[in-house]
Amino acid sequence: MIFESHAHYDDDAFDEDRDTLLPSLLENGIATVINVGASIGSCKTTIELMEKYPFVYGAMGVHPSETAELNEENFKWLQEQCALEKVVAVGEIGLDYYWNEPEPIIQKKWFERQLEMAREVKLPVIIHSRDAAKDTLDIMKNLHAEEIGGVIHCFSYTKEMAREYLNMDYYFGIGGVITFKNAKKLKEAVEYIPIEKILLETDSPYLAPEPNRGKRNSSLNLPYVAKEIAAIKNMNYDEVVEITEQNARRLFRL
Repeated sequence: MIFESHAHYDDDAFDEDRDTLLPSLLENGIATVINVGASIGSCKTTIELMEKYPFVYGAMGVHPSETAELNEENFKWLQEQCALEKVVAVGEIGLDYYWNEPEPIIQKKWFERQLEMAREVKLPVIIHSRDAAKDTLDIMKNLHAEEIGGVIHCFSYTKEMAREYLNMDYYFGIGGVITFKNAKKLKEAVEYIPIEKILLETDSPYLAPEPNRGKRNSSLNLPYVAKEIAAIKNMNYDEVVEITEQNARRLFRL
């Protein structure tokens, strides 16, 4: 069965059909979903989804672009939610210089605080890094993030950068971008990364794979991702699905 390691089903894009779409995932071979927090508000709705659907688990964290909302009070609340039984990770956290808002100094501060929080609550991290390769890696090395463990979500860097994260024993979230014709750099990285370190993800509702690029994404598109990985690594599709599920269960301790 397919393990969806990163989705945002609390997003407004699913308001009209969330309660029919989510039950349909099980019927289509998607056994487990990690719904990932991106703001204090989305962490609250993630908790609601976890409580409603037995196969949905959650990650608690604030996306770098939303870190301006953090303060000591809501950060304490965030940490407290990590004790919930179905919370399996801290995320998504990291740096995003593509939008460059809020300013990097604020993003870095709360990235570091959330990394330390993950260490305290003993959960793996889900890392978001966009146009911020060096700073992300520097912070993770300085804070010995190899002791925390986790996944680099929507990995988009070179195989040289992949080597750095492999040395830290991290996993790599691979989604719809791998099917894009212009994803040469990512395809090379996926060829290089051992299958035992790859997780399937969609980042729904974003980044739908070919042939649905540009449309709303959902976990129903994960077979396209798995087939592309199988082709790149010269593997059987079912093998990719089985191994990536085992990887996710190992990382998230499920």
